[in-house]
Amino acid sequence: MAFVLEHVRRIDAQLDKLYLSAASTPQDSDDERSSTLTPSQDTVRIQNAIKSLSSASSSLNLLTTSKLLRLLNQSRPSDWNLGRDNETEGITRDEDELLWLLVGKATVQTHGLVLKTLLDQSTPMQLDITYWDDVLHSYRYTGLYSIQTSPLRVWDWSKVIYADVKYRASAFRTSPADDDELRPEEVIQQDSSNSFIAEWRKFYHLVSESMKAHTLSNMQRQVIAPFAVGRDEARTKQQYLKKVRDKYACSLGLLMDAGLNFESDDNHMPHSHERGKQLGSGDRDEWKAILEQSVALLESVFRNISYSDMTLSSFEEIVFATLDDATDGTDDQYYLSDSEPVTRQQIIHGRLQKILEHSLPRHVAATADVLKTYGRPPLWIRYWLPTLVLLLSSSTLLRIVVNRKAAIATWLRDGAETAIDFWSNWVVEPIKKVIGTIRHDKESEVAIMSKGSLEGDRASLERMVVEFAVDHPEPAGRGALSESEIGEIRLKVKEGDLTPVLKAYERDLQKPILGTVKGDLIRALLIQIQKTKVDVEVALGGIDALLKSQELVFGFIGLTPGLLVCYGVSRWLRETITRPQGARAGKIHGRMIGQVRNLDRILSNATPNDGGFLSYKDYGLLLWELHGLRSDAKTVLSRTRYREFLEETKVLSQLGAGVHRQLRGVERIRWAFVQSV
Repeated sequence: MAFVLEHVRRIDAQLDKLYLSAASTPQDSDDERSSTLTPSQDTVRIQNAIKSLSSASSSLNLLTTSKLLRLLNQSRPSDWNLGRDNETEGITRDEDELLWLLVGKATVQTHGLVLKTLLDQSTPMQLDITYWDDVLHSYRYTGLYSIQTSPLRVWDWSKVIYADVKYRASAFRTSPADDDELRPEEVIQQDSSNSFIAEWRKFYHLVSESMKAHTLSNMQRQVIAPFAVGRDEARTKQQYLKKVRDKYACSLGLLMDAGLNFESDDNHMPHSHERGKQLGSGDRDEWKAILEQSVALLESVFRNISYSDMTLSSFEEIVFATLDDATDGTDDQYYLSDSEPVTRQQIIHGRLQKILEHSLPRHVAATADVLKTYGRPPLWIRYWLPTLVLLLSSSTLLRIVVNRKAAIATWLRDGAETAIDFWSNWVVEPIKKVIGTIRHDKESEVAIMSKGSLEGDRASLERMVVEFAVDHPEPAGRGALSESEIGEIRLKVKEGDLTPVLKAYERDLQKPILGTVKGDLIRALLIQIQKTKVDVEVALGGIDALLKSQELVFGFIGLTPGLLVCYGVSRWLRETITRPQGARAGKIHGRMIGQVRNLDRILSNATPNDGGFLSYKDYGLLLWELHGLRSDAKTVLSRTRYREFLEETKVLSQLGAGVHRQLRGVERIRWAFVQSV
């Protein structure tokens, strides 16, 4: 669409320039006096229509066919004699030029609509051609196509059987003497030939004979090539579509080169100059002649594009031949109902209405019929088998769902509860603990033993050792220990020194039985057990200190599984949601690569003329591929890169650039844009 808009805007700007240059020429005194008069209602309507057509050319979309027809009807002057000549009473040259500008603007919009139609028809046609390529180059797709279209073949076979039976029955009725040859002897009943049973037997015999004959022929053909019928159908339809595609491409190239080209440079109309179709008379009214010939060109294209048996060279010759006849004015009365002489603007106005009301809709309808007949099968044919399987198995699937309704509800409920519990226990709670650790929350501290356990056991050990030392002073027989000695013993116990207890323990071990009965062996053992308990608690306290120093690390370790699971689920959901977009981007990139390859192939395989220019067919195919490439590039390239891309595609859209320059442009597009997407 953007491709057509740029073309229409360029032509509209050229038309405005030509009109302004013509309007700036000196006028006679009568025109100057009449220009000061109040404009008529017809002139006002024409001016409003011109404004609407000019704004449409500068907008983002072309006018629709209905709106363009409405503008043409609204701007139609009440008296077409206004534009007959400049010498008519009350008619000014400005009004005559306004009518020319009106039909010129309308011609530009019609030209754009025709180009848009031809470009839009390229996509479905190319998709159908690609579909037949897949069918022809793969036995799997050929078999699938044969299965999909089997109901149609059965229907066609039934119609053939019906026609054959009808023919046999008519022959039987007209040749009663041959009745014995058509029926077996055992079923011939001369006395009841008109009875119902006899007639039914005749009908059954005719049907069975016809089915046997056609079934045997079909079986012989299927034995030779199982998918020959499907491949033959695909090949025939693809060849016809390619023929139609080439005709449309030739029309597109012809209209782009020879239609509404106000440039005098040979680079813009190379083929038109080769044919000697120098448009215009060389004066300031040359653009009016170009308008007339461009409208006649549109009519000639629509008149001859529907002939499928016409070759491309014949099509081009006939179009240009009828173009000369149309511009001679020999068939003006075909477009108008009035018998009076008409003006050139009126002729163009009538021709544009005919194109918009009849030619363009008929072309669109004919293209739709071609795609319906020769394109890929419709959806109901391609998917009748899975739809039938689904319908036949729907009752079984429904019965399974109903019978397992309670189990399915339980699975759904358990799944929801599991997800909620996982979120609460493995995500929310660990996060709360990490936050508590950061804030030094006492409830979130990690500890193996309670805080007061070590102090209590150590104080108990001190009391045990002090009491033991007081009961057994060293050396034996001395008096009670002083406070300083007791304090010294307490300090040693805190450092882990149990010398008084160990000396008594060593002494009692020399006579363990006597030490057990009379001595303090058991008491010394119990004190050492308490000492071991204190040592263990000291070690656990060190472990507690280590855990507290790494408490935040352990909090994040506990949070990691939940976060990993949540990340995996969220990534899966994101990929599931965005996978179509990524697949679409990859598909667009692959399509762009194919389009650049097609551009290179068209230019490489083309046979340029003596001036190094493409034929109309190759030029049209090039424009089709370029139109699709620009549409795809707009979706994947940034705005800046897309502007640079448009600069590179301009040389491809110019027929006068030559094949060599166009090939270099394709190469730049390949390495600068397509490979970097």
